Amino acid sequence: MTREDLETYIHNQFEDTTTNTPWTQFPHYKVYRHQSNHKWFALVMNITTDKLGWSNIRPIDVLNIKCEPTMIGAFRKEPGIYAAYHMNKANWLTISLDGSVPTERIKMLLDMSYRLTK
Repeated sequence: MTREDLETYIHNQFEDTTTNTPWTQFPHYKVYRHQSNHKWFALVMNITTDKLGWSNIRPIDVLNIKCEPTMIGAFRKEPGIYAAYHMNKANWLTISLDGSVPTERIKMLLDMSYRLTK
């Protein structure tokens, strides 16, 4: 799933959604939140792979989502899913948007994050 596919999915799937870029120094970082309570349910960033523990450093788009704490460990065993970058690792995951995680898995995790932050 690409950033563009992700944005299309979010805007088609979730009505109560607003998007913003809160950091001027990071114009490609996008926060997706509920309009009603302003809670974040997704953060899309472009980072370098060393932030995920990779040895071959290159840019990568990632998605941070909230997850059931009891499920974090199981999801982190899957390829392309990592401990959250710059978020609470007990409640958030980072998903690489490089094709290593199936689109349906990303949608399922995004739906969970949306529900958990309502």
